[in-house]
Amino acid sequence: MDQEIKHLGKISGKTLIFGGVYSNLQALEALKQIAEKENISPENCICTGDIVGYCAQPEETVQLLKLWGVHSIAGNVEIQLRENAADCGCDFREGSRCDGFSQLWYPYAQSKLSENSLEFLKTIPNHISFEYGNKRVVVVHGSYFNVSEFIFKSTDWAVKEPNFEATNANVIIGGHCGLPFNHQEKDKLWLNAGVIGMPANDGNSSVWYAVLDDSDNSFNFTHKTLEYNYKLTSKLMQNGLLPEEYSRTIVTGIWDNTEILPPIETGLQGFGIQL
Repeated sequence: MDQEIKHLGKISGKTLIFGGVYSNLQALEALKQIAEKENISPENCICTGDIVGYCAQPEETVQLLKLWGVHSIAGNVEIQLRENAADCGCDFREGSRCDGFSQLWYPYAQSKLSENSLEFLKTIPNHISFEYGNKRVVVVHGSYFNVSEFIFKSTDWAVKEPNFEATNANVIIGGHCGLPFNHQEKDKLWLNAGVIGMPANDGNSSVWYAVLDDSDNSFNFTHKTLEYNYKLTSKLMQNGLLPEEYSRTIVTGIWDNTEILPPIETGLQGFGIQL
């Protein structure tokens, strides 16, 4: 596997962390407006991958991200798209509902992306590292070892720990699983900002991102919710080509199924996010 890491050096000031845009142009537009309002420069905005996904505007979303000029790593979807692979590489169980849905949204995304967008996706590194608040931070999608690995809050620390050892990181920022969480053990932190393209199975239409703050020369973070024009996103998805179940989730905030979730996270469906 290509373990390409882009080193950004030292970053300071408020830093925006987000991921799982999933072709949700309205959410990306709303987040960009927040960054501009908060005076967070594009160099201080980092995406954890899966720019493309379940929603209706993959081309517009990639082009807006490119125009915004933020840093991003490649999610499994970007890796599959730039390799012209036949599936999304999400590691869904074969024959599962998620697998069936991916056979709708992934070819749709493939059909919509321009050569320009595909060339842009090829420029995105697999991992990013930077120094922040006296910590070494590494950004991964699933895990450092497997872009499609589902790592949740309840995932055992023994599974997470080798990622810190392999990267010499104090902080791992992950994506892929769709839920925001933080898990600290001693001096190590695994942080997932959640995703902006789909609700977090919590019964709310709002979505999740995170902001880092080093104003006291240490590493601080805050989980935040994002309101956006979800009704438009849902309406655009009702085009006869994408799974209707996902357009419903955009509105209800409840996932169609919990196939990928461990028991603890499954039990929290609809109960809001515990952070």
